[in-house]
Amino acid sequence: MSKITRQGTNQILSSSVEYHNFVYLAGMTADDLSKDVKGQTAEVLAKIDAALEANGTDKTRLLSAQIWLKDIRDRGAMNELWTGWLPAGGAPARACVEANMADPRHLVEIMVTACR
Repeated sequence: MSKITRQGTNQILSSSVEYHNFVYLAGMTADDLSKDVKGQTAEVLAKIDAALEANGTDKTRLLSAQIWLKDIRDRGAMNELWTGWLPAGGAPARACVEANMADPRHLVEIMVTACR
């Protein structure tokens, strides 16, 4: 049987799971909830970079992304940072939807899958 590697595991979730050289990250949110959607997005993208690196990969290996916004009208502002963060020609398959967040101060949550 192939090995499953989990990091940051608690009773509810793992922050990442690797299986067969695929890396699945949990949804990432900002820590500083006083920031606007751009500030929170920048923080989330930095956290994704760090989590991918901790799993031996990076954003050039993204396969898919799911993005949840508290207010879909913030999509343009979030996309400004998202498109600047992505490597040229490296956009993953993606969904972006409006959602009620677990904490109403969260404006964006992003979950990605990458390969190693």
